[in-house]
Amino acid sequence: MNYFPIFANLKSRRILIVGGGAVAARKVLLLLRTGAIITIIAYKICFELLSFFKKNKIKWLKTGFKEKYLDQVFLVIAATNDRSLNEEIFIASNKRCIFVNTVDDESKCSFIFPSIIDRSPIIIGISSGGFAPVLSRLLRERMESLLPIKLGVIANIAKTIREKVKKKFILSSERRFFWERLFNGSFSGQILSGNINNAINILNKEIMTPQVSIGEIILVGAGPGDAGLLTLKGLQVIQQADYILYDFLVSKEILELVRRDAHCVYVGKSSGIKGMSQQDINELLISLAKKGKKVVRLKGGDPFIFGRGGEELMFLKKYSIPFQVVPGITAAIGAAAYSGIPLTHRSYAHSVIFITGNRTNNKLDIINWSQLATSASTIVIYMFKANVDEIYKKLIIYGFFKKTPVAVIEQATTLNQKILIGTIANLPNLSLRVSYPSILIIGEVVKLHKKLKWFN
Repeated sequence: MNYFPIFANLKSRRILIVGGGAVAARKVLLLLRTGAIITIIAYKICFELLSFFKKNKIKWLKTGFKEKYLDQVFLVIAATNDRSLNEEIFIASNKRCIFVNTVDDESKCSFIFPSIIDRSPIIIGISSGGFAPVLSRLLRERMESLLPIKLGVIANIAKTIREKVKKKFILSSERRFFWERLFNGSFSGQILSGNINNAINILNKEIMTPQVSIGEIILVGAGPGDAGLLTLKGLQVIQQADYILYDFLVSKEILELVRRDAHCVYVGKSSGIKGMSQQDINELLISLAKKGKKVVRLKGGDPFIFGRGGEELMFLKKYSIPFQVVPGITAAIGAAAYSGIPLTHRSYAHSVIFITGNRTNNKLDIINWSQLATSASTIVIYMFKANVDEIYKKLIIYGFFKKTPVAVIEQATTLNQKILIGTIANLPNLSLRVSYPSILIIGEVVKLHKKLKWFN
């Protein structure tokens, strides 16, 4: 261990920075968050430092470095391009047992700045000991994506009830169990989704009736297939879940991102294959929530676009189960983007219409096909393959031109993506050449595929 990690309280401490360039400005920008008293020594300072000085955020000594300026200083940063001056500052600081950092010269540092993840009061520092700072930065970026922005809010609220929890739970084991249940339960989930009042109510119930666990259901859209299209919040949520109830359209790559000790339960249905009934899915969600579990209902695409998300939430609402929704990129958006087909374009289409080709409840009969034929909109039909013959007949009967361009896209956004371009006239034949899942795009925008295709 080349450097021992220490978190220093710099509030109202004196910090001396020698140098007035962009590097010094970056250090000042970081240190101002700590409440430190910052003094700059330089004959000239950059625009950003001058702005801080004019706002009385820093002090500026328009002079050269002298050892006397180290009096009552807590930390020193040498940020000049003069190596001999930096060495002088390093030696003088060491003589006075003052921690010193010399920018870009690890041999002249008694402390170094880590890559910092700031979720105040939660702070995470990452360091390579000066060996590979770019690697530290990349690790920080990866961890940033996993840690919710509102993590600090959870910690701040926890601080306000620490004494109350100590009085309520005498044994340390009881307190630890309480905090673990609180942070893993719907209290945290409600804060992360912005429902502070709901979170406070859950918190009060947990303190008053700690034996009752409160579960939560989170409806998450997994996107159209490419794991990189899962939203940042979706990634955070699935890595916190106790149970994942996932559909047929959720890719293996996304399931690989799930926490290793979580229970993954397949509840999906695909064309021609009967899966778990919706009633059984609803009852399983209620059962797990009543056991205090954090459950993610993971759906392909977006749960509110032909995903029956609204139906499941209505069921949860009836039983007063806490829930939240994390939207996903719906299949139409993903398929169009990865096919180079903009769904709207000023020269081709000013609107887009999403339709389901699923025949349940006679949905195809209640669609106003004649209005679609005259709308000049791009039309996207989900789940079209099983009923393609009926869809084709309605398109022709209600006035669509047979030469209207169409795109049939199979397994959109994945490495197995397949795109077939044609017209309405040969739609039935195109559908025979694709499998599930597939989506149909109808409209003049399809002509742009040849010019704008980019994903192979």
